[in-house]
Amino acid sequence: MPMRVGTGYDAHRLAPGIPLVLGGVAIPHTHGLVGHSDADVLTHAIIDALLGAAALGDIGIYFPSGTPAYKGASSLGLLAQVRDILARNGWKPANVDATIVAEQPRLAPYVNHICDALAQTLCLEPGQVSVKPKTTDGLGFVGAGEGMEAHAVVTVEPAFIPSP
Repeated sequence: MPMRVGTGYDAHRLAPGIPLVLGGVAIPHTHGLVGHSDADVLTHAIIDALLGAAALGDIGIYFPSGTPAYKGASSLGLLAQVRDILARNGWKPANVDATIVAEQPRLAPYVNHICDALAQTLCLEPGQVSVKPKTTDGLGFVGAGEGMEAHAVVTVEPAFIPSP
C-alpha cells in the first residue's frame, strides 16, 4: 500500500480563566480554548488529518462532543487512541506538519515542547513533527483575539504487524 496524505482543521473560541493547552502542553495565558475536551485545536486538527489519511472518518465519530467520558479529556490521550485505531487498520503516522494560528500568547518558546509531546504520543522522532505558530496580523476572529485555529497535514504509511 502506498503512503497517504491527510489534512485537518480545527478552531475554538477563547475565554478567560480556562487553561490553554496546545499539542498537549499547558501554555501560560489569561485565556484558554472552550470545548468539551481540553479544546486543544492543534491536536484535534492532527487527529482529523490522521483519520482522513487512513479514510477512517473524523474526530466526531470516535469522540463525540457532549459524551460525558470525554468531558475535559486530554487530547493527547485521544491522539494516542487514534494512533492505535490507525494501527488496527494497518496504518501508522509517518510525518506531521501543523500550523497554529493565534495572536496571543507568543508560542515560539513552546514549539519544541509541543513537537516532543506530539512525537512521543505518535511514536515518531521529533524530526518527524513540525509545528509553526502564525498570526493573522489582526485579521478575522483570530486577529481579534476571539479564538485560535490550527491546520495539519500528515502522512501515514502501512503498518506491518508481524505475525505471532
